[in-house]
Amino acid sequence: MSDIHDYLRYLADKGGSDLHLKAGGPAYVRIDGELSEIHELPRIGPDDTLAFARALWDEGIATRFAAGEEADFAYSLPKVGRFRVAVFRQRGSVGLVIRRVLPTGQGFEELGLPAAVRKLAEEHRGLVLVTGPTGSGKTTTTSAMIGHINTTRRCHIVTIEDPIEILHRDELAIVDQREVAVDTVDFTSALRSVARQDPDVIFIGEMRDLETVGAALQAAETGHFVISTLHTTSAAETINRVIDMFPPYQQHQARLSLANTLKGIVSQRLLARAGGGRVAAIETMVMTSRLHEFITDPEKTNMLEDAIADGVYYGMQTFDQHLLRLYREGEIDLRAALASATNSQDLRVAIRAAGLEG
Repeated sequence: MSDIHDYLRYLADKGGSDLHLKAGGPAYVRIDGELSEIHELPRIGPDDTLAFARALWDEGIATRFAAGEEADFAYSLPKVGRFRVAVFRQRGSVGLVIRRVLPTGQGFEELGLPAAVRKLAEEHRGLVLVTGPTGSGKTTTTSAMIGHINTTRRCHIVTIEDPIEILHRDELAIVDQREVAVDTVDFTSALRSVARQDPDVIFIGEMRDLETVGAALQAAETGHFVISTLHTTSAAETINRVIDMFPPYQQHQARLSLANTLKGIVSQRLLARAGGGRVAAIETMVMTSRLHEFITDPEKTNMLEDAIADGVYYGMQTFDQHLLRLYREGEIDLRAALASATNSQDLRVAIRAAGLEG
């Protein structure tokens, strides 16, 4: 049987993002968004995947998996890297998908993040949301924000994660990282007690349900700086998703709370870079009095995207504005730009107006 560490080394050496291991078939690696078969390593035997999982997880995770729970945990291989491991059952066998976590220490400029993201990370209270589909780089962006706070501000940072992906050492700040099912029962329990831990900054790995959203808003309302993530594809969708989590009779108050605490939204999509690699398209929304009005008034919420497009002075940009710039600079080709656009027809018109067609 092959050693799971050989596959992890392969993933890291090739600069891949994800490794797929399925019993009775070849292993696959995702590089620059494309899945390809691994020919250099053996095919996966029928019992190999369970053995791989046993080599990576601890006794507690093994017990929960045997009881029918999904297994989602982090694993570090010295001199290779840190990985997020998802173990699941499919058709009576065990499968694994392993994501490589990029190392911390990457700055905003290195990641190609707009200046507004740095400015949002320097807030001292309120709520900032980083959104995007799975694999869009949310973990890397939030890590850069936490790293910036850690090196520039004397404060106490508490993270609540499932699992902990990127480790942060104390710099100017004190950083306490708590893992769900290891250090706390769940997000809700951790958020109930976090106020007693004297935090200045709270990072919530993901706002998954109403209880977590409510606790995040309450923490932001009481003077803390809260950063969290959502699996939404744009700033406008994020606003609607958060409000829709509340029952109808609470949605008016939810709009007020969100408008009063929200400092900004960073939404991300990863695209194929022209010539190889990946590049992030970023939509940034920074709270203004106009946006406050659009969030509180349900009749005007559909005007959010236009307000973001008009907010260049405040550091705002829509996806399509950033895609146009990336195309102009030769970072992406026309096919990638149009495929990722919020409105491909409008983007095509903007490209023509800029004299960039062809």
